[in-house]
Amino acid sequence: MNNRKYKQFQEEVMPSLKNKFEYTNDLQVPRLKKIVISRGINSEEARSTNVLDELVQDIALISGQKPIIRKAKKSIASFKIRDGMPNGIMVTLRKERMYSFFDRFVSIASPRIRDFQGFKIKSDKKGNITIGVKDQRIFVEAENRSNKGFQFTIVTSAQTEAEGKALIEELGFPVSKN
Repeated sequence: MNNRKYKQFQEEVMPSLKNKFEYTNDLQVPRLKKIVISRGINSEEARSTNVLDELVQDIALISGQKPIIRKAKKSIASFKIRDGMPNGIMVTLRKERMYSFFDRFVSIASPRIRDFQGFKIKSDKKGNITIGVKDQRIFVEAENRSNKGFQFTIVTSAQTEAEGKALIEELGFPVSKN
């Protein structure tokens, strides 16, 4: 792999985490497994094929990979959703594309957020982190698109919340000091 963040992980982060958590083996060190980018679709967007195609194209531009359209498994009358109706878009990034997206988000996109002070990291008990992006135009690829939002989840191989946070911070993820 020829990626800056992957090289940083191999050369700096891995030895640092190995010393910090006193691992005896390199395979014990937590690493990034995948990044899942997703966006929900409301019933009006699901009915219009033009809007749906535009949303798919937006996520494809940002991720570099074509997303899949998730469909409802059962009807819910109060939400005006019918069985088989599109209700979300998602794409799973691994390896090269995952590190590329992570690098673009950390170095280019997050500094473009207005009044940015860093992200407040709340993770699940295993060190996986979900971040919501309100405006996709922070990415250079989507700057001429509409201002839709999406979320992405960084899935790690960490066993505890502290290990996951340490991994993300060591990789240069902008974390709030509060």
